[in-house]
Amino acid sequence: MREPPHRVEPPIDAPEKQMLCGWLDFHRATILRKVDDAPEDALWRPMVTSGTSLLGLVKHLAFAEHYWFTEVFAGEPALLPRPNSAEDFVARPGESDDDVVDMYLDACARSRAIVDGAQLDDTGRGNVANRRTAGEPFRPTLRWIVVHMIEETARHNGHADILREQIDGTTGL
Repeated sequence: MREPPHRVEPPIDAPEKQMLCGWLDFHRATILRKVDDAPEDALWRPMVTSGTSLLGLVKHLAFAEHYWFTEVFAGEPALLPRPNSAEDFVARPGESDDDVVDMYLDACARSRAIVDGAQLDDTGRGNVANRRTAGEPFRPTLRWIVVHMIEETARHNGHADILREQIDGTTGL
């Protein structure tokens, strides 16, 4: 498994794009801290009725990163399943823990490259229908996508907090 990124406190006073990206990177690193050093036999163990597991959350976030930044914003093809599919939270046969973490790190790196090459007011080029637009393409600004991914990642960090505490009592990661 690659070394997870170090978690850096977001800037207190910075231009908007730098601040938003700082918060997103903070939450990206946080989810990986929750997986790091967890007992290996617990990483895919469903801990709640929905079947959610620590690595299931990481896999879902990899799909979400790819969907929002690569498909919706950049208009590139779908290379990963759409988030909230049946594949999100379960391991495929032969899929290792490292595969999932690497998929997430790769998706985040692609997202960063897309964000670096754009302005927050730019709109998505993807032709992706979304539940918000009843069959019409959804073309949010990059700002909307970054804020949404901060919310999405932070929300799942809260889920991971609870799962990790159930697994081994660890809190405050």
